[in-house]
Amino acid sequence: MNAPSFDTAHVTADTTSLSTVVPVGDLGLLHVNAFVVKSALPVLVDTGPAALREPFLAALGRTIDPADLRYVWMSHMDADHLGNLSAVLERAPQAKVITNFLGMAKMGLLGHDTSRVQLIGPGEELDLGDRRLVPLKPPYYDAPETTGFFDTATRVLFSADAFGALLPGGAAEAAAIDPETLREGMLKWAAIDAPWLSTADPRAFGGLLRNIERLDPSAIISGHLPVARGVTGRLAANLNEALSAGVFDVPDHDTFERLIGAQSALAA
Repeated sequence: MNAPSFDTAHVTADTTSLSTVVPVGDLGLLHVNAFVVKSALPVLVDTGPAALREPFLAALGRTIDPADLRYVWMSHMDADHLGNLSAVLERAPQAKVITNFLGMAKMGLLGHDTSRVQLIGPGEELDLGDRRLVPLKPPYYDAPETTGFFDTATRVLFSADAFGALLPGGAAEAAAIDPETLREGMLKWAAIDAPWLSTADPRAFGGLLRNIERLDPSAIISGHLPVARGVTGRLAANLNEALSAGVFDVPDHDTFERLIGAQSALAA
């Protein structure tokens, strides 16, 4: 099997995705994405899985000199987001790690140095000189420390794991995916990442989705979906359906983590 690589693509003029696809058993392919925001104070968003360290670092180096990074925004501490944090920090001596208190605690438990953590608390924003990243809790998540953001300059919404999908193939844009394929893929992913959705309060969850639609982002960037422009309503409708979709016959999240790690190592 050929070793996977990370492709780079512009989300906006100053925001770049670093993306690969990883097979997850017979469930389909999962996009694994990180992002670079070339703001006045540049930010890397997530760091990819450790099994794909070399291709990830190569893509990062093609996008920005890591020494120029001032922040690494960690959405949460799952292995496919945290995997290359230490390697990135070695190459980015000025960068601070942005997370919340629970995220810092998990970093410590996993053996990571927390001396470069800059905590971001409720109501706080990250000032990047030419814009602010406003922390937002995504509509669903698998780890309670999960933090997305809204970029006030580009109106891009980063949703962490939310809006992810298991797909039959890779795609450059979510809008190009067949709507039914996208719907089925999002329902499968939600069943893995947030099985509790089937027990969530429909009114409260619907309110979260309506807030995102009211925000009217220029694009939604997810850790596990191609960049999504002009399809916010479609994504929200698909997620709303997850509340009544029932329980799918898919692996639980821990099994998924083992699957993606094994598949990535095999491909490497």
